[in-house]
Amino acid sequence: MILLKSPEEIDRMRRANAIVAEILAELRTRVRPGVTTGELDVLAEELTRKKGARPAFKGYAVAGRVYPASVCISINDEVVHGIPSPRRVLRDGDIVGLDFGVCHDGYFGDAAVTVPVGRVTPEAERLMRVTEAALAAGIEAIRAGAHVGDISGAIQDTVEAAGFSTVREFVGHGIGRSLHEDPQVPNYRTGARGVRLSDGLVLAIEPMVNAGGPEVFLKEDGWTAATRDGRLSAHFEHSVAVTGNGPYILSLP
Repeated sequence: MILLKSPEEIDRMRRANAIVAEILAELRTRVRPGVTTGELDVLAEELTRKKGARPAFKGYAVAGRVYPASVCISINDEVVHGIPSPRRVLRDGDIVGLDFGVCHDGYFGDAAVTVPVGRVTPEAERLMRVTEAALAAGIEAIRAGAHVGDISGAIQDTVEAAGFSTVREFVGHGIGRSLHEDPQVPNYRTGARGVRLSDGLVLAIEPMVNAGGPEVFLKEDGWTAATRDGRLSAHFEHSVAVTGNGPYILSLP
């Protein structure tokens, strides 16, 4: 079921996403060699509670598995859903995906960034730059009357033109009163045009881009997805509303 949002609902979602953007910005300033992912998670939850919101991911259950943290932190070859730990220390040269969401006033916000730790390789810099550009291309394709497939194609074209690959196992999604709503938003062409975009639809657009092949596997913790070939992966995300005037990015800082 496709759930379109009223202007009032979109305004509430903007407030939820403003919290997400503010906390992600703070987390970015704390990313440096020697910091643990557990420290970042504690900070994210503390800041969320102070805003009168709750972490969207903590306690999220899939097939009997419950995610135990407030922010997904994925390092280097990890694609998404990395679990923070006080024993996981960031090192110079790492790249770190921060995927974060909150629920505020009954509505969800969701966004992600990938950031460098200290000085990183030219390939890592280029991967992050291309992934962010793919997100921008996907957002630019959003307009009333277009289709989900237009978003997917814009993302795939940007990624593959740079010689990278898009992950197939994880996709973007609708968002609103639930963290994950219809429709799914693949980051690659599926052969179908997909759902028609209508005023009031809100989507979480989130390209996950690998430096090598698109294949991933699930680690033993049951959550963390990593590249099969061990090469780097990056992830950027915004929550975006479809409007008659074009895309309205709710999770901008």
